[in-house]
Amino acid sequence: MKAVEISRPGGPEVLTLCDRPMPEPAADQVVIKVAYAGVNRPDALQRAGAYDPPKGASDLPGLECAGTIHAVGTDVAGLSVGDAVCALLPGGGYAEYVATPAAHCLPVPDGMTLKQAACLPETYFTVWSNVFMRGGLKAGERFLVHGGSSGIGTTAIQLGAVLGARVFTTAGSQDKLAVCRDLGAEIAIDYKAEDFVEVVKGEGGADLILDMVGGSYMQRNINALADDGRLVQIAFLQGIKAELNMVQMMTRRLTLTGSTLRPQSDLAKARIADQLRAHVWPLLAARRVGPVMDQEFALADAAQAHARMEAGDHIGKIFLRV
Repeated sequence: MKAVEISRPGGPEVLTLCDRPMPEPAADQVVIKVAYAGVNRPDALQRAGAYDPPKGASDLPGLECAGTIHAVGTDVAGLSVGDAVCALLPGGGYAEYVATPAAHCLPVPDGMTLKQAACLPETYFTVWSNVFMRGGLKAGERFLVHGGSSGIGTTAIQLGAVLGARVFTTAGSQDKLAVCRDLGAEIAIDYKAEDFVEVVKGEGGADLILDMVGGSYMQRNINALADDGRLVQIAFLQGIKAELNMVQMMTRRLTLTGSTLRPQSDLAKARIADQLRAHVWPLLAARRVGPVMDQEFALADAAQAHARMEAGDHIGKIFLRV
């Protein structure tokens, strides 16, 4: 099969088209014939040599895809060859075929194309597990989403708004802010021209913040939280180190938490999939939420896809046509 491998740690140019053996399914796995694969920040970190795949995972990048079932393992029930699915992957999505646990597959939502479905798993697994399972967002709460125009951000805004939260977000251009408002953000903050701490505190502070920036944002996020607020950290684009005033943690009863998705156990990911199937897939089928899609690239042009993602001009998901 054709695939894109990381020839050496480095920039987008190290992504190289290659030939690889076809994967075989383990007992609890399926092999998917990939139609489209999503492009995500962890792919770029792996390419740069900063994010090793979990033990036993493919060394090929790619954490989500959509396509049709090509083969099923001996212990798999409920999925058959030819079924259209989208799936969270341990790796290997930048390829014509990929193996993944059957429990991490979800049906393509009614009326949705494979192209659209390929943009769902990584962001919806991440947002649901961090914002709702870990962060406990409730209707009526004030929810601040940083990076509102990213794949994660556009998903978090939609889910927060449709489930009754007051959603605030940050972005860096008027076009991005307009998209965020259209998706359900009540207040969209230009982080280049406004202080998000002042804006959010003017609304009473955030009950929950979803942050992927880190660095100097960490103390500012603490300052922007309401009493009993929660900060959920999912990435550190600005850096992993910061000096924090931890007294506020005690005096205002704050919670700092976070997670990464890829290293979690197969069982943990299966539990997230079950919640998505029950709570989010009906919203997708009803068109109450959906993927925001930026640009499509051919598999052989994966380097261009990474360059676009790292330039920061995209709105929504970048994806590969396989």
